[in-house]
Amino acid sequence: MAILKLDHVVKRFGDFTAVNDLSFEVAEGGIFGFLGGNGAGKTTSLRMALDIIRPTSGSIEILGRKPGRENASQIGFLPEERGLYRRMTVIDTIVYFGQLKGMDAATAKKEAERLIGRFGLSEWTKTMVEKLSKGMSQKVQLAAAMVNAPRLLILDEPFSGLDPVNQKVLEDLVVEMAKAGSTVVFSTHIMQHAERLTNHIVLLARGRKVFEGTQEQARATLPGRLALTSQADPSQLPGVASATRTGGTDGWNTWDIALKPGLSPGELLQACTSNGFALRGFESHRPSLHDVFIHLVGAQPETGQ
Repeated sequence: MAILKLDHVVKRFGDFTAVNDLSFEVAEGGIFGFLGGNGAGKTTSLRMALDIIRPTSGSIEILGRKPGRENASQIGFLPEERGLYRRMTVIDTIVYFGQLKGMDAATAKKEAERLIGRFGLSEWTKTMVEKLSKGMSQKVQLAAAMVNAPRLLILDEPFSGLDPVNQKVLEDLVVEMAKAGSTVVFSTHIMQHAERLTNHIVLLARGRKVFEGTQEQARATLPGRLALTSQADPSQLPGVASATRTGGTDGWNTWDIALKPGLSPGELLQACTSNGFALRGFESHRPSLHDVFIHLVGAQPETGQ
């Protein structure tokens, strides 16, 4: 079952098209990565799914129905632009958001205390938000998004403002939420987080979908590459698109090999064996999502921890 579905969605602001004919589905369960550079249309798409703004055309289903306030009790949302009540304490803030989502005060407080401990905020339980650092405020807002154990948790650029240690804490929490039954959708322009957390991804560029599928399917869009050490020139082996010599010693040369589309490194190794091609070294290179992003979008994504 699709917990979130966009069908040919378009959003225009005057003459500017922020989202252009976007269609994808998020299956219930697991962690879904919504990827793209700054300005790709990620935040606009998530806001339409939450009925914060309306699409110019196309249709959206969330939790099996149209976007609307009746979905609030089953959704957790961390917006890209953070906003908390500065004169409320940490515990009161999280409890308040839990009650807004239909939790009773006692249950909301119990879960708030658990999340406060999990985020390392116990010393600041009764501290007003205005006295917190940016990073701690970010963690309070994350706890507020998670407090109702939502069926669907939407996180828009959740790692922004967190140091590497707390980014790891958040990654662990995202995994915990998914294991507990929540479907997690998070947007990011930092490919390493998506690489560690997700299997299924959508990649946006300039408002359009340029890829949807698994990480392995994304990597398959790139030609296979490997490093090979041989005496002979491997450029004529079956499936080799290019072979660039990178060094050598004692009669053995090292080569950077690019494979033709559809050929795997294992198939090239088999071809070497079949053709009596002598090898001393053979190491395949697994492309990263960072590499895929550059290949499909033609721009440099930001890097992070």
